[in-house]
Amino acid sequence: MITRRRVLGISMMTYSESRGHNFTLNATFDDVEFDKYDGLIIPGGRAPEYLAMDASVVGLVRKFSDSRKPIAAICHGQLVLAAAGAVKGRKCTAFPTLGPVLAAAGAYWVEPKTMSGCAVDDNLVTGATFEGHPEFIGLFVNALGGNITGSDKRILFLCGDFMEDYEITVPFQSLQALGCHVDGVCPKKKAGDICTTAVHDFEGDQTYSEKPGHNFTLTADFDTIDVSSYDALVIPGGRAPEYLALDEKVIKIVKQIVEAGKPVASICHGQQILAAAGVLQKCTAYPAVKLNVVLSGATWLEPDPIDRCFTDGNLVTGAAWPGHPEFISQLMALLDVRVSF
Repeated sequence: MITRRRVLGISMMTYSESRGHNFTLNATFDDVEFDKYDGLIIPGGRAPEYLAMDASVVGLVRKFSDSRKPIAAICHGQLVLAAAGAVKGRKCTAFPTLGPVLAAAGAYWVEPKTMSGCAVDDNLVTGATFEGHPEFIGLFVNALGGNITGSDKRILFLCGDFMEDYEITVPFQSLQALGCHVDGVCPKKKAGDICTTAVHDFEGDQTYSEKPGHNFTLTADFDTIDVSSYDALVIPGGRAPEYLALDEKVIKIVKQIVEAGKPVASICHGQQILAAAGVLQKCTAYPAVKLNVVLSGATWLEPDPIDRCFTDGNLVTGAAWPGHPEFISQLMALLDVRVSF
């Protein structure tokens, strides 16, 4: 198990760093068979600084590069590409401080105009930072030969301070990558305002731990939102749902979406809002939310394992962020958004 580090966009000359989620590996590096993979992704952070010095890592990257299989690298991940000689004569971008080293490696440097900037050169996709994930992921899907249909959907996210970092960022950016129009709103806040997030992780204690997460920028005004213009509602977990469930307009928004027969996807503690709105029939949630679910009169679906998700009519529920792949795919099914290769 490795610990992922996170950069936070705050007012300093460079990024800050705090501990992020733990990430569980699902393969052993020495057992990786290059021929069984169709593409390669290299994340950023500080890891690429030492991975670029590892001969076995560089050798594997060089195999992908020589075979012209799709490669996507973001932030500092391009250091590994430079070590493998994979950027020579290629157009690429990265976190701005990598410009000199990539130019020295023979790349055609593309200065990112914003921290969400991306660049494409045939099979090579590069991005500046996590802010560009929607475009970055979409470009990599294209490089793999993917075709996205049904993406003309509008999705609304109910946000609040100390919502869980992954549970807002991953579904939000994933739906953007699929081509959907996605908005995040929060009571008493407007477009451009910030919501603070929290990293909730499972580290051996009786409950989750909490650390600071990324800042999340809202994209629409809560007070003037036209709920009827959206095709679905997503409710992230974390601590925000505890107090959002007390907001009358939040409850009104939930009821309006449900009564219109539109999809709702809620994860972790988000079901506290659904319970308060009285719209639950059967669902799962983070185990500690079982009381809210049962007292609302709904049938509890045990999340075993913790990444299990359920669809009940137009409602998708999940227990926690480890279930994101299933959570997002089940929402995509309700929205009829498809990716084919």
